[in-house]
Amino acid sequence: MAIDYGRQSAPRPHRVPAVLRAPLAGRTWREFLYLMLSLPMAVLFFSYAITMTALGAGLLITFIGVPVLAGALVGARALGAVERVRARGLLGLEIADPEPIRPRKGHSGPMAWMGAVLKSGASWRHLLYGVLHFPWAVGAFCVSLTMTLVGWVTLLYPAYAWVYPEYGNQPGMQLYGDSDGTAVYLDNPFEIGVTCAAGLLLVLVNPWIIRGLTQVDRLLVTGLLGPSRLATRVWELEEDRGVVVDTAAADLRRIERDLHDGAQARLVALAMDLGLAKEKLEEDPEAAARMVDEAHGEVKLALQELRDLARGIHPAILTDRGLGPALSALAARCTVPVRAEVDLSVRPAAAIEGTAYFIVSELLQNISKHSAARTARVDVWRSANRLMLQVSDDGRGGASTAGGSGLAGLAERLDAVDGLLVVNSPVGGPTTITAELPWRG
Repeated sequence: MAIDYGRQSAPRPHRVPAVLRAPLAGRTWREFLYLMLSLPMAVLFFSYAITMTALGAGLLITFIGVPVLAGALVGARALGAVERVRARGLLGLEIADPEPIRPRKGHSGPMAWMGAVLKSGASWRHLLYGVLHFPWAVGAFCVSLTMTLVGWVTLLYPAYAWVYPEYGNQPGMQLYGDSDGTAVYLDNPFEIGVTCAAGLLLVLVNPWIIRGLTQVDRLLVTGLLGPSRLATRVWELEEDRGVVVDTAAADLRRIERDLHDGAQARLVALAMDLGLAKEKLEEDPEAAARMVDEAHGEVKLALQELRDLARGIHPAILTDRGLGPALSALAARCTVPVRAEVDLSVRPAAAIEGTAYFIVSELLQNISKHSAARTARVDVWRSANRLMLQVSDDGRGGASTAGGSGLAGLAERLDAVDGLLVVNSPVGGPTTITAELPWRG
């Protein structure tokens, strides 16, 4: 996961207060429409849930009840999908689909599918939503419709008060009447003004009542029609496992390539040179000595390449002395002057140390190759149960995690260990990249 915190201008304050804008705001009327549509949807969902559940439970004495219940749950999931679409369109509620129905590995066929449906917690939550949402939808429908109609009718009363004496043969809207002929009408300016003021109050309060009602709907949809926290976590772990496997495979390919193109090729050439030197040993001892001397130099280079390769996998200094000395040694090899400060009283888990070392190594390589920086800085510290890394430079900036860049790969690697990468790199610099990892000491 990567977040780019660029500079953003603060939103300009609106001249009209929110309480005055709310009655005419699009959000208010979308939420009102949602509550109006909730009643017919709730009646349909409730009737389906009760009927199908009762039918399936009653038929459980025979085998027919099992497929009936499974079909009821599938239908509930379909109705739940409609509810999620409605909530997404009218409430702006972004909610993921629940976990799909998956038969156990190695099992297939109708029986395996029905078993997976009946064991699916998400399916039963959909059915529960159909039962629980009905009484709430009835109450929310009545409250929102009554408040909206009464508020606007009374607020706009002065605009249509003339209709009653003109066409209704009465002085105004009748508030009370009995069989004795006693009646109370809104027929004078004071009463009309009070009515209008009461209507204005209702109209101003009504949007917040509607928002409160739809907030309950949001909780119901999120809690019962979305994926469970456990299922979401399982999905995240499955994705992270895939990232870890891909990363490990990429690392193995890189090591294989480095060995093949570097030390292995050099050792093959060294063996050939030593073979030639052996053949010339008796014929031309001086030439053989020169060839052995050259081979000695090749051995040193091969050893250096192997040391660099081993250091890139997991440097010995990191294992022996910890993150501070390892990062100081890494900073000393960078082509840009780097100041490294590590403030850790204890060491985190070895896997976290290795990931932190790799992240800093990659970021320093990026600085050397792309930043045109004069100086850089590495800071490492602990914050609660998190290990914090920050690498900054005074280069030209413009770093981004978009477009499959190296930073995107680092973000995926961090995400695989529940970490986070934050990039702040405006064009022209400076660049500050912060990585956050779990401590796991």
